[in-house]
Amino acid sequence: MKNIVVLGGGISGYGSAILAKKKGFGVFLSDSGRIADRYKQKLDEWQVPYEEGGHSEERILAATEVVKSPGIPETAPIVRKIRAAGIPVISEIEFAGRYMGKARCICITGSNGKTTTTSLIYKIMRDAGLNVALGGNIGESFAYSVATGDYDWYVLELSSFQLDGMYRFRAHIGVLMNITPDHLDRYDHCFRNYVDSKMRITQNQTSRDWFVYSGDDETIRQQLPKYDLRMRQLPFAARNAVASGAGDAFLCDGKFTAAAGKESVEIDMSKIRIAGLHNAYNAMAAALATLAAGVAPAKIRKSLYDFAPVEHRLEPVAEKQGVLWINDSKATNVDSVWYALESMKRPLVWIAGGTDKGNDYGPLKEFARQKVHTLVCMGLDNAKLVGEFSGVVPDVVSVDSFEAAMTAAKAAARPGDAVLLSPACASFDLFKNYEHRGEMFKNWVNQH
Repeated sequence: MKNIVVLGGGISGYGSAILAKKKGFGVFLSDSGRIADRYKQKLDEWQVPYEEGGHSEERILAATEVVKSPGIPETAPIVRKIRAAGIPVISEIEFAGRYMGKARCICITGSNGKTTTTSLIYKIMRDAGLNVALGGNIGESFAYSVATGDYDWYVLELSSFQLDGMYRFRAHIGVLMNITPDHLDRYDHCFRNYVDSKMRITQNQTSRDWFVYSGDDETIRQQLPKYDLRMRQLPFAARNAVASGAGDAFLCDGKFTAAAGKESVEIDMSKIRIAGLHNAYNAMAAALATLAAGVAPAKIRKSLYDFAPVEHRLEPVAEKQGVLWINDSKATNVDSVWYALESMKRPLVWIAGGTDKGNDYGPLKEFARQKVHTLVCMGLDNAKLVGEFSGVVPDVVSVDSFEAAMTAAKAAARPGDAVLLSPACASFDLFKNYEHRGEMFKNWVNQH
C-alpha cells in the first residue's frame, strides 16, 4: 500500500490527510508545532493518525510520498532528510489535482491582487449558478473539497510555495496578476528564482486552456518569449496597448471592455465598490477568466458591481473625529503598498513595518513624499525603514509594540487625514499572521 506522509497540520495538511485516507492510502500527519483543535477534530473523525510537537523521523522516512504544507521551507531539517532519502515531495494542490475527475480549475497567482481577484472570480461563478468550490490559499482546503464534495469547478488562489510543489497539475484557466519582489528570503534572495516559481502557473497548459496575465507587468512581458506557450492568451492592461487574437481587456477613461473568444463585457469602474488602479486590474482579470469559463457577460457585470471589499485589503474601518482608519494589513510587500498609497486621496499617517523580506522601498518614496506626513514604524527592528524614509517623510516615529504604534498614529492624525495600516512587511515579529494584525487594528480603532 502507498504510504502518504503529510507534513504540517494546518488547513492544507488536514485536507490532504483526509483525502489520502479516503483514497485508501496509508497516511500519517506530522506537525512540529501544535495542531488547531478544529483540525484535530476532523482528523479524529476520519481516523487519521497524527502527531504534534515534533517529527517521528523513522515513520516519516518510510513514506512513499510526502505532501508538504506550503509554510514549511525547503531548509527545514526534516525536509532535507526526506529529500536526501529520495522521497518525492509534492504540494496539496498537486495531490488533490489527481482526484478532480472531470472538474476544471481556475488558478490565480501573483505577488499582489490574487485574493481579491480569486474572490471576484468565485463570486461571479457562484452567482452564475455554477457548482464551484473556493480553495488554495483562501477558503477551504482544496484537498478537503475534493475528498468531501463533487464540484464542476475549483477556483484556487495559489502562492509561489504551492506552485513549487506542483509538477503534473494543470490550470485550465491560469491567471497571473503580476510579479514583483516578495518572499525573497525563501528564494535565496534571488528574484530570478521567485519569477521562475510564479511562471509555473503556465506549466502543462494546452491549446484548449487559457492564460490571463498583466500586459502592464514588465517582468511578465520579459518572460513570455522564453516559454513555449500554446494556450489561448488573454492580456489585461491600462498602460500598454497589448492585444491577442484570443481576447484581452484594456482600461481607458475609467471603463474597460474584456473579450474572450466571441464574448465580451464592458465594465464602468465608477460603478464598482472597490476603488484604485489595482482593483481595475483585479476586475479585468476576473472578467477575462470568467468569460473564458463560459459565464454570460450580463452576469459578470452584475457580480462585479455587487462585490464588496475583501477583509484586510484597503478595508475602511471607521471615521472618527474626521480621521479615516484603513486596514491594509494584507499588504505584506512593497508592491501592495504602492497600490495602496497610489489610491489614497487624503493626507496620510502611514503605519508600516514588521519582518522585512529583503524589501527595496525605493518605489514607495515618491508617493510617501507627496502624501505621508507621518510614518509610524512598528516592529522589533525598524532601522531599515527609518533609514529609508528619514528625509522623505517629515515625521518618522519608531516603536516596538502595537499599542505604541496606534497611540502614535492617533496623536499624529488630524481631521481630514487617513491612518493607513499598510505594513510592506510580514507580521511574524509581533503578530501570528496578517489577519491577527488586521483584527487587532480594527479592534483598537473601534475601542478608542
